[in-house]
Amino acid sequence: MEYAATLRDKLPPTLRGVGLRRLNAKLEYLTDEQRAKVERAFEFGTRAHTGQTRASGRPYISHPVAVAAIVAELRLDVESICAAILHDVIEDTVIDVEQIREEFGDDVANIVDGVSKLDQLSFTSRGEAQVESFRKMMLAMVEDIRVILVKLADRLHNMRTLEALGPDKRVRIARETLEIYAPIANRLGINWLKIELEDLGFRSAYPFRARVIDSTLQKAKGNQRQIVKRISDRLRKSMRDVGINGSVQGRQKHLYSIYRKMLRKKLPLSEIVDVFGFRIIVEDPDDCYRTLGIVHQNYKPMPGRFKDYVAIPRQNGYQSLHTTLFGPNGIPVEVQIRTGEMQRVAESGVAAHWNYKAVDHSLISPQVKARDWLTSISEMQTTANSEEFMENVKVDLFPDKVYVFTPKGEILRLPRGATCVDFAYAVHTDVGNRCVSAKLDRRLEPLRTPLKNGQTVQIITSRRAHPNPTWVNFVVTAKARHSIRQYLKNLRRDEAIELGRRLLVQALRAQGTSLRRISRKRLNNLLAEFKLGKQVDLYEQLGLGERLAPVVAQLLLQDSGQEPGEQGKPSKITIAGTEGLVVSYGRCCHPIPGDEIMGYLSSGRGVVIHRDICGNVHQFSKQPGKWLAVEWEPDINRDFSVELRIEMANRPGSLAEVALQIAEASSNIEQVSVSEDNDDFAEMMFLILVHDRVHLARVLRRIRVMGNVKRVARICA
Repeated sequence: MEYAATLRDKLPPTLRGVGLRRLNAKLEYLTDEQRAKVERAFEFGTRAHTGQTRASGRPYISHPVAVAAIVAELRLDVESICAAILHDVIEDTVIDVEQIREEFGDDVANIVDGVSKLDQLSFTSRGEAQVESFRKMMLAMVEDIRVILVKLADRLHNMRTLEALGPDKRVRIARETLEIYAPIANRLGINWLKIELEDLGFRSAYPFRARVIDSTLQKAKGNQRQIVKRISDRLRKSMRDVGINGSVQGRQKHLYSIYRKMLRKKLPLSEIVDVFGFRIIVEDPDDCYRTLGIVHQNYKPMPGRFKDYVAIPRQNGYQSLHTTLFGPNGIPVEVQIRTGEMQRVAESGVAAHWNYKAVDHSLISPQVKARDWLTSISEMQTTANSEEFMENVKVDLFPDKVYVFTPKGEILRLPRGATCVDFAYAVHTDVGNRCVSAKLDRRLEPLRTPLKNGQTVQIITSRRAHPNPTWVNFVVTAKARHSIRQYLKNLRRDEAIELGRRLLVQALRAQGTSLRRISRKRLNNLLAEFKLGKQVDLYEQLGLGERLAPVVAQLLLQDSGQEPGEQGKPSKITIAGTEGLVVSYGRCCHPIPGDEIMGYLSSGRGVVIHRDICGNVHQFSKQPGKWLAVEWEPDINRDFSVELRIEMANRPGSLAEVALQIAEASSNIEQVSVSEDNDDFAEMMFLILVHDRVHLARVLRRIRVMGNVKRVARICA
């Protein structure tokens, strides 16, 4: 069947000018049968949106048609174009997804459903809605990347017609576009779409700044045109002389990139505008490197400003050679050299090789890159907190990369600022969980060391090792942060369950009974009252301080047919110092083994150990049910922090003398501060590590015998 552009003639006058002719002109790559399917989608959408108008007053169907035209510019398949035409039908009309499925098939229905669900969430706050929508959008991409491509096209047309909305709404949508949608387009390698989203978003979010930059660019155009022609002619002639076929184009700067460069480099607008950009397109990769040599023969390169993205492509599949030169009169000249195929990938990214026929998509680099990224997103979707999910994915949306090597010579790309721990998790989650040290170019370095371009990284692991909670403070990749938090979350739960069981056993023992004497029926009834599924869930709440063990013990004894036994003195919980995340030690009094101690059940934190002479013991005396009897286990093998105050003669070298005595007593200094009350005496505050009270006494003795020490004491709140 030969497709003819007669649909426009069938439209009533009220629907003329909805952009159908523009859409038709972009469908030349489809078959007649596929075009007929697009026509059916248009007729279906037109009927569904009958009587609806946009904020501008135009028929509503003009928006889906414009979105479909953008999707056609990406040369996506017919299902994507039909879904673009129908993307608002479920949300804004009485049509449901099953009707679309019956009429157009599963693919179209699933894409429309995926796009629609992003905007159908109900939340208590706008911030929460934005975060959760972002999360849903990322996870929808995992199912079918065409969902986000249609969504990006939808956002682009909305940005093109933003002037119909009020100022506040314009600014909100524009900033959301700059923060979320433009980075996603960049991550998928769709450069032209990213640039237009950024410039439209910049003009609406920061209209005054955009006008100033645009005006400056317009004034500089005349002089720029002459310099661009002069450089272009020289490069073309040099390429012809050695037989290289290619084109040289002066690259047009876009507003937002100039603004971002001003912020990043802290340069005035005049210095950014005076940077000239060129793009050279050649036939094959070998010509790229030959052309690079020619460019460097004509103009001297700036040291450290060459990047080879041909040998080492960016995360989104982008390939090109980048170099910066000293041009005429020392003007910076930025040059990009790539093949025609690389140019297609640079402009359209994941959509560049979209083929609707039989092609092995596993062989297509941009789609492989996108799929790898989406797979990593799917691994993060178990994160409970939506803000955390958004933070993690945003790390990957701004890929300022560093390239490092494994010992086998494989290249890994990581965000700038990534550490050895980030590298370990990039290799494999188990490698990250078990890493103990790292070698950078065969030299041992701390795990928190930031990586630099070209380094070879070797991770040393141990079977007994596990993630350190402090790693979260310095890792930068989403995978590392997510893996560490997941491990600690599971570890904390296991510890909380064990502590909660011990607390309940202690509380029941204080009532003269035991857990074994509580009937299963009564225990299940109590779990149902608390809306808990398993006994371990109750233990976890007890261990985290969310419920009080004595209260739970009383509830278990009620209606159980069991009389409490003789109430005796509560047994003490033994503290071994290895309980991890659910037992912590008060920073107010710094308890150490040998001290008389009490435990306070803090909601969400578990048990906090205090000295019994700590001021907080009296402060919290109004909640006696939260205090626990605890004692130290004998022979604890770990160090504890303790704080000392030392007054001594103020003379040169005093601090070093005290530090030497502490070190010779086999203690480490964690923190030190010095204040001078007068010219004669200084007060020093030390936070040191000791094993127990005996070890502390040994440290204090060594300090007291120093001749210039006036007073030394342990600090307690």
